[in-house]
Amino acid sequence: MTTAAGVEKIILGIDPGTNVMGYGLLRVNNRKPELMVMGVLQLKKLESHYVRLKRIYERVLGLIEQYHPDELAIESPFVGINPNSMIKLCRAQGVAMAAAVERDIPIFEYSPAKVKIQMVGNGAASKEQVAAMVKNALHLTDEDMDAKFDASDAVAIALTHFYISNKPQSMLSGGAKSKIPTHSGGGSASWSAFVAQNADRVHK
Repeated sequence: MTTAAGVEKIILGIDPGTNVMGYGLLRVNNRKPELMVMGVLQLKKLESHYVRLKRIYERVLGLIEQYHPDELAIESPFVGINPNSMIKLCRAQGVAMAAAVERDIPIFEYSPAKVKIQMVGNGAASKEQVAAMVKNALHLTDEDMDAKFDASDAVAIALTHFYISNKPQSMLSGGAKSKIPTHSGGGSASWSAFVAQNADRVHK
C-alpha cells in the first residue's frame, strides 16, 4: 500500500457495533497524529442482523479504498455483556476485520480498558472523558468532534495504537497483537519472540 509523500502512516480506528459503528482515521506525519475524518455508520434502521453485517463490511472496505490506511486498530469484545450481545459484537468485529484482511492490512486489537487507560489513565473512564482527551490530544474544536461517542471512541482506539506502537519494544507489556504479520516489529510473531526472551518482564 502506498503512503503519500511525507506521511509516515495512516491508521484506521474502528469501534465495532451492530447498532452504531464508529470510525476514525489518523494521519501520522513526523510522529505527530492528526485527524483525517471521524464518523459513524448508523445501522439501527436495518432489521436484519445479517444485512447490518454486510453494511459494516462494505463501509469498512469503502473507508479502506478511500483513505488507504496502513493499519487497522479495532476494539476487542469485552467480557460482561450478555451472551447474545457478545455474539453480535464479535460478528461485527469479525466482518470489519475481514475487510482489512481482504486488503492485506495489519490488524491490532485493543480492549476497552486498555484504550481508557492509555487515553485517560483510568480503565473505568467514561466515554465523555475519553472524548475530551481525544479532543485535547488532537487539538480539535467542538465543530471537529462528532456528536456520537462511537466516533470519538474509534479515534481513541487509533490513538491508542499510535501511542503504543511508538513506544520502545522494551516498554511493551501486553499491547496489541497483530492478526497479520508485519515487517514493522508490531506483529504477533515479534511479540511472541519478545515474551519468550523476556518472561520476567511480562505482566499477566
